[in-house]
Amino acid sequence: MNPPTKRPTISDLAKAAGVSVATIDRLLNGRHPVREETARRIFEAATEIGFHGANAIRQRTLAQQPDYHLGFILQKERHAFYQEFAARIEEVVRSHPDRRLRATIRFVQSTSPTELAELIRGMKGKVRAVAVTGIDHHDATAAVAELKAAGIPTFSLLSDFAQGVREGYIGTNNLKAGRTAAWLMSKIARGPGRIAVFIGAFRYHGHALRETGFRSYFREFAPEFTLTDSIVNVETRQLTYEATLGLLDRHDDVVGIYVAGGGMEGAIAALREVRRPDEVTCIVHELTPESRQGLLDRHVSVVMATPLPALCTDLIEMMVHSIEHGMAENPGQRFLPAQLWTPESL
Repeated sequence: MNPPTKRPTISDLAKAAGVSVATIDRLLNGRHPVREETARRIFEAATEIGFHGANAIRQRTLAQQPDYHLGFILQKERHAFYQEFAARIEEVVRSHPDRRLRATIRFVQSTSPTELAELIRGMKGKVRAVAVTGIDHHDATAAVAELKAAGIPTFSLLSDFAQGVREGYIGTNNLKAGRTAAWLMSKIARGPGRIAVFIGAFRYHGHALRETGFRSYFREFAPEFTLTDSIVNVETRQLTYEATLGLLDRHDDVVGIYVAGGGMEGAIAALREVRRPDEVTCIVHELTPESRQGLLDRHVSVVMATPLPALCTDLIEMMVHSIEHGMAENPGQRFLPAQLWTPESL
């Protein structure tokens, strides 16, 4: 029989972290403050050697750190993508190694700019920084300007808005995303024919950029395809479903459908009803249970997904940095590469 493994002691931890036993004692019992860098080194060593008090050390370490309340405004509370988005935010906030962070997450219930502006203003005096997904509208811009005047930076997510006022943008490069979708469509489609484009609303800056990139690629490199006028679906599956059925009923030369925003579930359902797998090339955004099943049954050809783990990690760091170092003189953009999923990726 093997002898029981000896639990690491405080002396073992002090040796692993390169500090004195007295320093460990101060941190564990909160007798005197321990420098942030030292406390972090002790926690990392405790985790590495399996010290039984690692969680207590982490709590003591965090207790010495600033406490920041962050605000987030997302779209469509019941949609799988935004549910995952919220969960990822909570996870990053909860597990941040160097700061005590709290998150308040609100969801927009409509595409009304008034509602969005009210939610943004509602963060004033409650949080230190805000991140928002929303439409580009002067009401929203005015609300962001009010927060900025109060010293609260606002970051735009996924679809840029309030440019010149917001602190920064983080998401995919939507112009490139549109061109990438067009390149894929031109290579996968069964031949020259009609291609339909759906956008959520003209006020979604990201959708407009995707549409622009998509059309510009076809004008430049694949003019043999015919692109229909863009269809506004208000990001609803029912409108997309009805519009897709009508399009396929009127035109037998449809070879591709690009859903640049939400509502893809409607297009997938329509294709499943009246077209064979792989008959129409369908490209959508975000990997959800519906788009995943669409890939599996081959009514979806490609899914372009936002890398949420990387986005949330970078976003939280940007928000903390703006709180601690002030707002930037020249707000910028942080582009993350989209993840491409095909039927063979799953």
